[in-house]
Order: sequence, then C-alpha cells, then structure tokens
Amino acid sequence: MLGAIEAGGTKFVCAVGNDTGQIIERIQIPTTIPAETMQQVIEFFKKYSIKSIGVGSFGPIDVIKESPTFGFITSTPKPGWNHYPFVQVLKEAFSVPVGFNTDVNAAALGEATFGAAKGLDSCLYITIGTGIGAGAIVQGELLQGLSHPEMGHILVRRHPNDQYKGKCPYHHDCLEGLAAGPAIEARWGVKGDQLVDQGEVWDMEGYYIAQALMQYILILSPKKIILGGGVMKQKQVFTFVNRYLKEFVNGYVALPELTNYIVSPGLGDNAGITGSLMLAHQALLAENE
Repeated sequence: MLGAIEAGGTKFVCAVGNDTGQIIERIQIPTTIPAETMQQVIEFFKKYSIKSIGVGSFGPIDVIKESPTFGFITSTPKPGWNHYPFVQVLKEAFSVPVGFNTDVNAAALGEATFGAAKGLDSCLYITIGTGIGAGAIVQGELLQGLSHPEMGHILVRRHPNDQYKGKCPYHHDCLEGLAAGPAIEARWGVKGDQLVDQGEVWDMEGYYIAQALMQYILILSPKKIILGGGVMKQKQVFTFVNRYLKEFVNGYVALPELTNYIVSPGLGDNAGITGSLMLAHQALLAENE
C-alpha cells in the first residue's frame, strides 16, 4: 500500500494505491495553513498501513537530497508554507520513505508510466492554469540539476496586440505572467471559461504557448509534449498552438505530426496523483536497495 499527495496551492489530493497506478481511495483537502491541512493529511493516511509516501508539491521546493533544507517548500508566497519542512513532517508522522518532487514532475512521471507518454523514455508535461510549470523526463529520468526546472518563467516575445503588463510578481511579462489563467482574466476582464468563443483570446494564448514549446523542443527534444491544467481544457487553444509552432520553427527542425505530438494528459486530472504514487514506489525501492 502506497500513499500519494498532490499538494497544490488551492487543494491537496491524497490517495492510497499501489505500484500499478490503481487508486484505492482518494480525498481532497483545502490548502489553508500547514497545521490545519497537514493534520487532515496525516489523519487520512493513519487509516492505512502505508509502506511509503510520494509527494508532488507546489513550489519552489528543495529536491537536492544533500541540502540541509531537502524536503522543504522554500520561497512560496503561500501564507504559512514558506520554508515548510514537508518531508520531515511526514517522516515524523509515519517513519516511512518519502519521495518528493514538484507537482509537474510527478505529473510527467505519471504520464510517462501510464499515460500519453507510456513506453517513451522522454516527455514534457506542462500545466497551464493558475500558474505555469513543466516537468520533464529525459532518458527515463526526471530532469533535475541545480534544482528542479522552472519552465513557466522563461521570457517570451509579446504578441503585437498585447498591452497587458503581465501578472508575475517577479518578472511581470514572463510566460506565466502573460499566459496563465490569472493573466487571461486580468487582461480580458473575465475568466477564460467565459471567453470560449473569443478567437483573439486563444490566438494570443497560442502565440505565447507556441513560443515556449519551440524553446523546449530545441533544448530538450522531448518525444511527447503533454499540455494540462485548467486553461488547456479550452481545446481550441491547441489549433493556435500548432499553427504558431509551425510558423516559429519555420522548418528548422522536423516536427512530428502535431496532433499526436502535442496532446492532452492521457490520465486526465489523475496525472499528478498517479505520478505521486510512482514517487512513493521509487522511494520504497531505493530504501530497500
């Protein structure tokens, strides 16, 4: 029995399951302050005899095992969670191995194991919602270096018709600042799901996403790109993304047939929690080596 936590800024999804990706029970808990949220998390898992826990967390987080703050949520603006020792709290409560990574890396792992990238040794998972983040599998391993990737904060060229200053508090007009859900709402005055028939909204969105994808393709050369998150539930975006991507690449590298290359998550909204189960499985294997 494995435990899994998909820790988001709005809600925590907790589940128990196994290494085949089967989810036996799952719950949602509001993300409030750590004392409240984590008490409910611990109470849920106490009902089961779990062998390990996998966490896919909002960030930034410290994923470097040699670091004194490994397992911490670090510089988040989320009240109460800044420099929170996530892994340590779980180990004190359960004394089991804990796998810890970003929510998007967990989703990439879930999609590579059971979803749209199953059978491939590389893929890129991008979530476009309240924020923008990406996780990558490269040669069968989650991409990690000095820290975890922060692909949502790359700089992009402005759409010629875009006068919006950008929503990101750090960079203003980075990708997240121009293309995440809150930027859409701030620019157009209403949420994206109320702008379904406004072609100019999704043209601009596709313009920004395609620029990012071009950079990711040229740097990482992923074998599959998976676009998730609330914004990508507006399926009309894919048409604009594909059109602009072809325009920007301009034949420099050969692209696969885009409708099979740039896809929605095969696991739907379960990509993150399934990947967190796999993080738990990996942690248990590492403990037993």
